[in-house]
Order: sequence, then structure tokens, then C-alpha cells
Amino acid sequence: MRTNVRVIAATNRDLEAGIAAGVFRSDLFYRLNVFPIEMPPLRERREDISLLVEYFIDRFARQAGKSFQAVNKKSLDLLQSYPWPGNIRELQNVIERSVIVCETENFSVDESWLSRRPVATEPNTGSVLFKKSLSQEKATIEAALSESGGRVYGPSGAAAKLGIPRSTLEHKIRSLKINKNHFKTGDPSKNS
Repeated sequence: MRTNVRVIAATNRDLEAGIAAGVFRSDLFYRLNVFPIEMPPLRERREDISLLVEYFIDRFARQAGKSFQAVNKKSLDLLQSYPWPGNIRELQNVIERSVIVCETENFSVDESWLSRRPVATEPNTGSVLFKKSLSQEKATIEAALSESGGRVYGPSGAAAKLGIPRSTLEHKIRSLKINKNHFKTGDPSKNS
């Protein structure tokens, strides 16, 4: 029997680092790596949070037969400042829970739902990078690239030095228009 199949796979893992660590098969990676789409985490797309909040409120309010006139400003500020270790799924769950328990026309979120997260799920030193201005962020990334000889990933790469995932750093390098090749050393074994 003949079939025509396309496989779509998604992960939040750095598969190339997994190959280097021996926990992911390289042959499987090359079968899957036809058209990769990298999506930065929600904490790097804060401008999307208000749109997603509106969308999820509308969706869950309709399901619950409720109507909200406005979103509490303090709640929206809280949602936009939270690092979202669980990304959009976590945001969706918080909004759905809030819609269920909210009894007023002014939508609000219980602050304790976000502050009770274990410290281990918070972003590590890389979160400091996202609190800087674009010029400071660019300088920090360039310093890490210089220190690592242009290497982006691996134990001695810039991503490890900054404490952020490789895909996040790659996204930042592209968005800040940094030429990572400028920092590469002559030793090809040290470059990514």
C-alpha cells in the first residue's frame, strides 16, 4: 500500500545539544530537520501577551456564558511582567481558571497563582539579559560571543555563558543583526 506522509514534530529542547550530549540520535535529527521553525518563548514576546489575553478571555468567556467589559490593569501588568516558564499553555490555563472564578464584569487574575511557582522554573541568569536595553543586550551578547570565540552552543558556547537556550540566542542574534562570524576564531573545532 502506498502512502504520502508528512511529519510535523515540535520540541522545546535543543536537539543539537542533545546530539552532542549523546541523548538524541543524530540520524533522527536529520530526518526531522527539513524545515525548522523556531518560536521564541513568550517572555521574549511581551507585546503578544495582551493580544493573547484578549483572545483567551473571549474564547473561555463564550464557553462559560460570561461577559467581561474590561481587563483589570493591575492584572494585565502582572501577566505582562511574569516570565511564563510554561509559555502559552500556562497563560491559557491561568486565563481559563480566572474566567471560571471571576464574578465581576472587570476581568482579573489572582496574583498568587503566578507567584507560587517554584524557583527552579524561573528563567536563570538569562532573564537579566531580557531586562536590558537593546544596545546593552547587543553588547552583552557580543561579549559572550567574543569570549566563546563565536561559538553559540555547547558547554563553552555563548548560550551557556548567558544561561539561555541556543534557539533563544540565535533568535536574538538575528533580531539584533549581530554577525556571529565576526567573533569566530581560527580554530574550527571551537566554532558552531
